[in-house]
Amino acid sequence: MLADRSMSEQAKKAVVLLSGGLDSSTVLAIAKQQGYQCYALSFDYGQRSLAELNAASAVAKQLGAVEHKLVRFDMGEIGGSALTDHSISVPEQMEEGVPVTYVPARNTVFLSMALGLAEVVEAEAIFIGVNAVDYSGYPDCRPAFIDAFQSMANLATKAGVEGREIRIETPLMTLTKAQIIEQGVAAGLDYALTVSCYQADEQGQACRVCDSCRLRAQGFSDAGIDDPTRYQHG
Repeated sequence: MLADRSMSEQAKKAVVLLSGGLDSSTVLAIAKQQGYQCYALSFDYGQRSLAELNAASAVAKQLGAVEHKLVRFDMGEIGGSALTDHSISVPEQMEEGVPVTYVPARNTVFLSMALGLAEVVEAEAIFIGVNAVDYSGYPDCRPAFIDAFQSMANLATKAGVEGREIRIETPLMTLTKAQIIEQGVAAGLDYALTVSCYQADEQGQACRVCDSCRLRAQGFSDAGIDDPTRYQHG
């Protein structure tokens, strides 16, 4: 009986959206800690820095993901974001409202792809590292968006129709950056492998001045944990 229960626990599966940044990598560590077989899913979507994809690969390997898929499409064809349109500069000061680093509909697209993969591998959960505390003002990181997507997922999938709900898990939603880092360290994540910078160079070295860099550095400082980030200058 105990063996059967152990096998059942090991068999639970999750798709984890993995950018290679601090938050998504922490979520993969948490999902693994919770006993899920993790199918990591990353996207080459025309983003400014591809160093994060190398980081995603390293993190997936370090944390023992069952599989790491990379899906390619170009959201730069739509434009409208400093992360996909090189004619728009990445801001180096805090902005009011929704910043220009917001990629229109990005999390909607990412979650839709994850939902498809979850059906294929028969995963019961999708993990995403959205956060409503240190979230840079992105509208698709709010609880209301996740709740709406969950409702849609139950209606739009074979699994949902058959009563097998695919849950959208957001373990970081109410955590500060410092709390996120503390959880990742406890779950065994090596943050030196991660890349958060919006404009990291090819070696994954961070710029230190973008919004993502500032939030990351403050998080390590608040947590009282040494920051392993490699910077381009100094």
